[in-house]
Amino acid sequence: MMSSTPEEIFRRMIDLMLAKDMNAVADLWAPDGIAEFPFAGGSSPRVLRGREEVRTYLAHYPELMDMKEVAALTVRPTEQTDTVVVEWTAKGRTVATSQPYRLDYIVVLTVRDGLIALFRDYWSPLSAAAAAGDLAGLIDSLEGRDA
Repeated sequence: MMSSTPEEIFRRMIDLMLAKDMNAVADLWAPDGIAEFPFAGGSSPRVLRGREEVRTYLAHYPELMDMKEVAALTVRPTEQTDTVVVEWTAKGRTVATSQPYRLDYIVVLTVRDGLIALFRDYWSPLSAAAAAGDLAGLIDSLEGRDA
């Protein structure tokens, strides 16, 4: 039986990401669960509403980023037992360029009934675009939005 604490759900998500099982990652979300990316820039979504939007968003992730390991992971409990703050670092290879990457994240994760209700992911769009070899694309999309 899968555990339902926020830390266990997060660690399960990381294991599934390393296994490149994006459908199983999406299945960790509640049907109405939310993924928020407050620092998203350019054409990246700021909010995904529901498990199926998360599934669509993750579907091609392994074709873009080949996450090989979690270099660091610290889970910080909060006063709410259903919520944790996680600091973590992913290392891997960008598929398009074959270049190595290292990306740092801070996630606030809230679990309801053993599923992700809210996943607020603070990451750097500049670092992600640089890792993906698409810094110019991010800049173009930012300029296009402001035009």
